[in-house]
Amino acid sequence: MMRIDGYLLDHRQAETGQSPDAFATLFDPTTFRHMESFGLGSGWRCWEVGAGGTSVVSWLAKKVGPTGKVMATDTDISWAVPSVTRPPVEALVHHVGVDQPPGDGFDLVHARLVLADVPDREAALLSMIDALRPGGRLLIEDADPALQPLACPEESDPEHQLANRLREAVRALLAAHGTDPAYGRRLPRLLRAAGLRGVEADAYFPVASPACAALEATTFGRLREALVTANLATQEDIDRHLANVASGAMDIAAPPLISAWGRKP
Repeated sequence: MMRIDGYLLDHRQAETGQSPDAFATLFDPTTFRHMESFGLGSGWRCWEVGAGGTSVVSWLAKKVGPTGKVMATDTDISWAVPSVTRPPVEALVHHVGVDQPPGDGFDLVHARLVLADVPDREAALLSMIDALRPGGRLLIEDADPALQPLACPEESDPEHQLANRLREAVRALLAAHGTDPAYGRRLPRLLRAAGLRGVEADAYFPVASPACAALEATTFGRLREALVTANLATQEDIDRHLANVASGAMDIAAPPLISAWGRKP
């Protein structure tokens, strides 16, 4: 069965370093801004849940230095090449919400585009909180494609209408595979209900970036067969949409990324 997880891109893919990763280009600055606001620095112990690639892991490793620790976990760690997984980084195959946390006493636990795809989201969230030290920080980031469902907010031409219809097809496909398209907006409430203090959240909504177009093309390259098999789109529609995206004349939007954070008492 084809693996379908994440919205608009399976971010758990090996990063070759041959070309910029659109996902990291779009969302790393937001993630790093929040982490720095926590006072992240030398000696911190961090758990990167569903790491999926090198960008956040490598950045964390530089921040915590040789006296710190970065535990990077995912269901697939094929991205974990030796140049990345040397101290202070350790990579481990792990199913959050199913397996026990890979340690405790973490200063920071972070998951980006992970929980919306996890079957037992409550167990996964509680597992991450349990792994924090008192006063430790949790940062959860998930897309909310239902909050802004359009690929092209300015729907003025037939190619924009096609893009929005296909975006709706992707949402339907992912929902059928258990992804919650409105999970991001629930994060602040869920973190408060789990007992975290000082809970805050914000949203980042990228529009008209070349990385948005790259993300869109990657999505339909990966989900083409699943969309066609589910009778949600035709090969011709997808070919036409990909050609429209490649033209550079459309302002493609990525779904809003909701970042929510709090502190363990």
